[in-house]
Amino acid sequence: MVELDPVIHAAARLRITAALATLEPADSIAFPRLQELLDMTAGNLSTHLRKLEDAGYVTVEKTHRGRTPVTYLALTPRGRRAFEAYTEALRAVLGG
Repeated sequence: MVELDPVIHAAARLRITAALATLEPADSIAFPRLQELLDMTAGNLSTHLRKLEDAGYVTVEKTHRGRTPVTYLALTPRGRRAFEAYTEALRAVLGG
């Protein structure tokens, strides 16, 4: 039986990873924009991002735009490979 990555397999983390995978490898997205796209609370999104960051799948860059703090998120190369492996494994499980 094919093993699905447990870090990505949680529904919320799968949604986050899938959304970040749509970005170009060098691009990132602001936290509020991702929160809006996924319709998640800030706390829920933060919790799942921490797990993805701890696994080395996501980078979290905190900076300022003027005096306003801004957090940017992106998949790491490792995260992109993990998502691609996850989708391949899921296809295998589904018989595709």
